[in-house]
Amino acid sequence: MFDAYVFDLDGTLLDTLDDLTSAVNAALSAYHCPQRTRDEVQSFVGNGIKLLMRRAVPDGEADPRFSDIFEYFKRYYGAHCFDSTKPYPGVMELLTRLKDAGKRTAIVSNKADYAVKLLTERFFSGLVGAAAGENEAAGIRKKPAPDSVFAALDRLGADKSAAVYVGDSEVDIRTAANARIPCISVTWGFKSREFLLQNGASCLVDTPAEILKF
Repeated sequence: MFDAYVFDLDGTLLDTLDDLTSAVNAALSAYHCPQRTRDEVQSFVGNGIKLLMRRAVPDGEADPRFSDIFEYFKRYYGAHCFDSTKPYPGVMELLTRLKDAGKRTAIVSNKADYAVKLLTERFFSGLVGAAAGENEAAGIRKKPAPDSVFAALDRLGADKSAAVYVGDSEVDIRTAANARIPCISVTWGFKSREFLLQNGASCLVDTPAEILKF
């Protein structure tokens, strides 16, 4: 039985893909770059917003306008990250039941820290004990490095021996492995069951309620 649950955000707790796609395309359009499909953006996410935009801009950082495009994306997403984003079905019930059972929960994400905190406050206020996004400036490496997981567990006052990591991608599988804690992979997110299995998933769930079985 686990006492601490560390969750990924995008694709695990929140369906953020439509708002991410809109922000990517708003930034690209502003600088006359070709638009990206929802499926393309889905394949780009998971390693932080800077890499997302490197993948979205045709020449990546080789484009001399990249910094301006990236800043435009951040401003636009900050203003529009609530337009279509919503928790996946069953997520609120899961977090409520974990809280009622006395479990400790945290969110760690490669998403920009400001966006993680905005989204957590909007959707999960009172249900999550710690939430942090990308913060390499403070020496906390992005996932799949385990730094953010350890920081979250420290803030929760939880030991990793009783912790589990929950995510939807290969980055999450590698993060849990690097932290040396078990990983539950969810199949409702941005990656398919087949992809997760090919990338080392050993425990998969199809609904949030299944997480409670552990």
